[in-house]
Amino acid sequence: MQLAPLRDHAATRGWEASEYVDHASAADTAGRTAWARLIEDARQRRVDLVLVWKLDRAFRSTLHCLRTLESWEHQGVGFACLTQPIDTTSPTGRLLLTILAAVAEFERTLIAERVREGMSNARRRGARIGRRPAAERPHVARHLEAVRAELAAGTLSKRAAARRLRVGFGTLDRLLDGKER
Repeated sequence: MQLAPLRDHAATRGWEASEYVDHASAADTAGRTAWARLIEDARQRRVDLVLVWKLDRAFRSTLHCLRTLESWEHQGVGFACLTQPIDTTSPTGRLLLTILAAVAEFERTLIAERVREGMSNARRRGARIGRRPAAERPHVARHLEAVRAELAAGTLSKRAAARRLRVGFGTLDRLLDGKER
């Protein structure tokens, strides 16, 4: 939904575009490897302009937004937002940016609260949240006894057993000890 309009916008202006696409949330700094590359490319001045779909797709907080944009301004990197008319070159544009960044942060916080409350309500009604225990997964249930027999016979290593069951070593140990539900 976001990439096609961004590509079209760049193409109609004749820009040479590089895409930095992360599938992690804005709050997941470790999972945002493309964002880290973009920050480094901006620092190295390999980027002239950063074009985003919406502010909340790029920044995790108002402070993060303002600090990043200030850094980019010092590095000579422009910023544009396709769906929100932001012009950071004027005082009015910077005010609008600050307000929109605060609203985006507020929205993100509300959504997170709603999700947490929904999960709490589901738990109170007895619904299970998260992955089912390893022993209840169909693949594990189908193969566990054969893997256990091969491990006992010494024809299968623990590493291969964990790989076959698609679980980690700790989970494999708990499955073998009968401690994993």
